[in-house]
Amino acid sequence: MTTLDFVGTVPSIRAGISMIKIADYRWRVTRNSGEVLGYIEGFSDVGGRRFRARRLLSAQARSIPLGEFWDLDDAIDCFRFN
Repeated sequence: MTTLDFVGTVPSIRAGISMIKIADYRWRVTRNSGEVLGYIEGFSDVGGRRFRARRLLSAQARSIPLGEFWDLDDAIDCFRFN
C-alpha cells in the first residue's frame, strides 16, 4: 500500500476519498487513510475541458486507465466504485 502524507496541504474530501491538487489540472486521489488510489488529469479537448482518470496498481508499479469524462465529479466517482 502506498501512503503519502503532506504537511500543509488541505485535501478535498468526498465519500471516503480525498483529492490533493499536485499541479494545474492534476490531482492525486487517495482513501481517507492515505492509500493512493490513482490520479485525475484535466486536459483540453475540442469540446472543452475533459478529465482522465487512472488507477494506480501499486503492487505492479503501473497504472491503468479508468476513463475520460466531461465532468470532474464523474471522474471522482469512478474511484469510489472501482
